[in-house]
Amino acid sequence: MTHIQNTRLYHEIHQQPDVIRKLVSQPQEDIKRLAGNIRSRGIQHIFIAARGTSDNAGRYAKYLLGAHNGMVVSLATPSLFTIYQQPPNLSNSLVLGISQSGKSPDIVSVLSEGKRQGALTAAITNNPKSDLGNAAEIVLDLQAGEELSLAATKTYTAQLASLAILSAELDPSQEFTLDLSNLPDQLEKVFENEAHVDNLAERYRYMSHCVVIGRGFNYASAFEFSLKMKELTYTIAEPYSSADFLHGPVALVDRGFAVFVIAPDGKMIPEMKALVEKVQNRDAEVVMVSDRTDLLDMADHRLTLPTSVPEWLSPISAILPAQMFAMYLAHTRGFDVDNPRGLNKVTETW
Repeated sequence: MTHIQNTRLYHEIHQQPDVIRKLVSQPQEDIKRLAGNIRSRGIQHIFIAARGTSDNAGRYAKYLLGAHNGMVVSLATPSLFTIYQQPPNLSNSLVLGISQSGKSPDIVSVLSEGKRQGALTAAITNNPKSDLGNAAEIVLDLQAGEELSLAATKTYTAQLASLAILSAELDPSQEFTLDLSNLPDQLEKVFENEAHVDNLAERYRYMSHCVVIGRGFNYASAFEFSLKMKELTYTIAEPYSSADFLHGPVALVDRGFAVFVIAPDGKMIPEMKALVEKVQNRDAEVVMVSDRTDLLDMADHRLTLPTSVPEWLSPISAILPAQMFAMYLAHTRGFDVDNPRGLNKVTETW
């Protein structure tokens, strides 16, 4: 079995602080230009087309741009454009495509239709010269360097960071600028607990089912952690908001059932405490991703965030221990973390 530190996935996970440092420390003129166009055109609606990991970045955008910028953010249903050929009215919207590769035809079709209707179009991609980049008026380059492992890691956090910079450009504040500038150093500290993540993964070597819970800004993190568990470890990992989980799916929980909870400090802490109490009353085994001592003390096992990050940026830090856990769990099961079975780096859908 390949030593984990020799894998592409290991290196790309550990590159993330430097990727984010580049984005937040250097002028991002295309992001400034996009923010200027949104303001000058009075756009209040953002229509996001994405798939897979990039769709989870879109979930983050719904909370971020809604809470900080008063935007209405919708996630596209691309089959309306490609199969039904009955697209919605996109006038006076920003149509934003998010894709690591920029090659999926259905995402490109949404931007092409947006342009046909006269909407402002933009792309967030690691490949500005891709079909998606060519379809957009403004392209935000992730500048993450080539991502070789099949599981997206550094491109995902770069997408979140690009959205965070866009939000701060739309409504500039000294506080948001400081938050962004501090973020890379805070991300580096997450790796201080890596040995513990490795050890904890061994406990779940034979786990076949689990749920991942997040809410608010970290609703996206629940979906992304779940996706990494599925594609790297082949575990049936279902993502939920804490509210949705209590509306029926909580019936899944019985003695020893694994419930992963992503709950960095923020306004959702009372909700997450209540959720933990309810699943523990059903004898669940709770694994907590948090920087809050009170929540960590409630859990059976911890994926500790060693430093507190402002809630609006916390999905960028909270996903790092989740990525590492999925990687180490896959490795302890003897799987090739760089080449999950049946997957391709570029998936083209219509």
